[in-house]
Amino acid sequence: MKSGMKITTIGISFLLIGAMGLVQCKDGKEATGHDSHWTYEGQTGPEKWGELSEDFEACKLGKNQSPIDIKDASAADLPELKLQYKDAGFEVVNNGHTIQVNLKDAGKLVIGEDSYSLLQFHFHHPSEEAVNGERFPLVAHFVHKSDSGELAVIGLLFKEGAANESLSGVWSLMPAAADETNPGEGALNPTSVIKDASAYYTFKGSLTTPPCSEGVRWIVLKNPATISAEQVEAFKKLYPMNARPIQPLNDREIQVSN
Repeated sequence: MKSGMKITTIGISFLLIGAMGLVQCKDGKEATGHDSHWTYEGQTGPEKWGELSEDFEACKLGKNQSPIDIKDASAADLPELKLQYKDAGFEVVNNGHTIQVNLKDAGKLVIGEDSYSLLQFHFHHPSEEAVNGERFPLVAHFVHKSDSGELAVIGLLFKEGAANESLSGVWSLMPAAADETNPGEGALNPTSVIKDASAYYTFKGSLTTPPCSEGVRWIVLKNPATISAEQVEAFKKLYPMNARPIQPLNDREIQVSN
């Protein structure tokens, strides 16, 4: 890929996510994430999302909302996560809610007989998910979509430690202002970021930002990656807090691979 080549923004991007800027519903039609202003605090914050637009009603009425506190998971014989990713063109976007990496032809995630194309990944500080009540400094949400429009999101948690060299290229391209995009040079292979997908939690959930649509297949990797305090601080300068509060589990079951 020639230096400076700009990748066309993919058809689904959201803060989930999202972490998640522009959001799309399962039918592929763009939702109204920018039509109704929302934030992470005050009168347009998470407690008010469901009142900002009729399209956002799931944010207050949904029963399978994300994120959740992952605890009391049931051990299960779950299928292997096959990350069939490949080198891809990319761009780094500041969409006003997070930093998002849009990908072009990045390969797919295969779970049993189900296949999902990887579209983008983005970040939240602190992590939206908690594990046994503990939130992490950062999480990356890898957003996938099947041919039938079903969404699957992989959550990769980060604990503070050694610098994450696989993210250094993305961090160097993070736009300082909202609605700005920096094209990537060369290619990015998402497997350089997700190094261990051998164990995971899974549950039914939703988008973590308006319109909070449900029916999302959530996968949270059990083994976190590391990230340096300096890298976390660089993200915090842009987004001091962009995580939705923990949502009730209700009648959902959380499974963990054994």
